[in-house]
Amino acid sequence: MYLALKELKRNKTRFFMIGIIFVLIAWLVFILSGLGNGLASLAASTFKTMDANYVVFEKGSQHSMGKSLLSAEILPEVSEIPGVKAASPMGSAMATALKSDGADSDDGKVDIALIGIEPGSFLEPQKTEGEGLSSGKPTDVVVNASMKDEGFQLGDTFKLDGSTQSLTIVGFVENKTYNHVASVFLPIEEWRTIAFAAPGSDKGIAEPVNAIMLQGKDIKAGDIDTKLENTETVTRSVAVMGLPGYKEESGTIYMMLAFLLVISAFMLGVFFYVLTMQKTNQFGIMKAIGARSGFLGKAVVSQVFILSVLSILIGIALTYGTAAIMPKGMPFTLDPQLVVLYSFVLLIIAMLSSLVSVRTITKIDPLVALGRVD
Repeated sequence: MYLALKELKRNKTRFFMIGIIFVLIAWLVFILSGLGNGLASLAASTFKTMDANYVVFEKGSQHSMGKSLLSAEILPEVSEIPGVKAASPMGSAMATALKSDGADSDDGKVDIALIGIEPGSFLEPQKTEGEGLSSGKPTDVVVNASMKDEGFQLGDTFKLDGSTQSLTIVGFVENKTYNHVASVFLPIEEWRTIAFAAPGSDKGIAEPVNAIMLQGKDIKAGDIDTKLENTETVTRSVAVMGLPGYKEESGTIYMMLAFLLVISAFMLGVFFYVLTMQKTNQFGIMKAIGARSGFLGKAVVSQVFILSVLSILIGIALTYGTAAIMPKGMPFTLDPQLVVLYSFVLLIIAMLSSLVSVRTITKIDPLVALGRVD
C-alpha cells in the first residue's frame, strides 16, 4: 500500500486522467440505472407495489391486463383454494381526464389509467392525503399525486373525454403510475360502467374484470388452473413483465448497461496494462534488488483499488447531484440498493482488469528489463 500511495502522489496527472475516465464510466452507469428504474416505475409502479403475490388471468391473454377478461363470480372458488389468503378483482383501462378550464384544448386533457378495485381491499393503496374509496360513493376516486402538477386538487371533479361520467378526487397517493400515466383508483363497479360502456364490450361476461389478485405465498398456480377453466395463474413479477412495453424498455436499458460494463472492463484493462508496460524497467530494477512479483503485484492492485473506490464515490456524488437538478417530470429514480450493486460490479471489474497487469509483472525478467540480455 505504501508503494502504491507513493506512486499515486508522484504521477498525479497520469492517474488523474485515468480517474476521470473511470468517474465518467461510473457516472454513466448510475445515470442509466436511474433512468431504467424510473421508466420501470413509471410503467408499472401500481402493479409492482400492490400487496399481492399471484395474478389470475384469462387463458391465452399473454399475462396482459388489456387482453384478459374474467368474471368476478369465480372469486368464491378461488378463495377456497389451499394457500389463498385473500382474493380481489382488478380492472384497468386507459382514459383521458378533462380539466374544468380549457377542456377543449390539448392543455386541458390529461391521460390517466383507471384502476378498478374493491374499496377497502388489500389492493387499495395507502393515502398520503384525503380519504379512501367507498362503495357508497362510486364516483369518488383516489389519484396519483402527480396529477397535482396538472392542476388537480383535492375535491376537484373532472369528466372523462368521450363520456358524460364525472369523478371526484377524494384522496392522493404516491408513486402509483401505470403504463407511464397517473393511476386513478375507483370502485370496481364504477370501473365496469366506464370500461364497458359500449354495448357488447363485456362479451356477455357477468361482472367482468381483467384479473384477480391473490395473496398467499404458498399458492400453487397449477391447482387454480386445474380447478377453474380458462384461467392462467402467474406470479406478480411475471405479470409485471406482461405490461405493455415494460419488458422492451427494461431490456433496452439493461442491454446498454451490459455493453457499458463490458466496454469499461476492456478500457480499464488496457489503461492499467499500458501503465505497467511503461514501468517495465522500474519493475526490473526492483526485482533485481530482491522485490518479489507478489509484492509488486499487490502494489498495482492497491493502486487500482484506491483509484476505483475514489472514482466510484465521485461518480455516485455526481449522479445524486444530477438527480437533484433534473426536471421533475423526468422518469429518474435512484435505488440505493442498485447503486451499491453497480458500485461493487464496477469495483470487481476494475480489480479483474488489474490482473492483466499483475500477470505482466510476473513475466518480467530483470536482466531483459535492464537491457543486459536480449
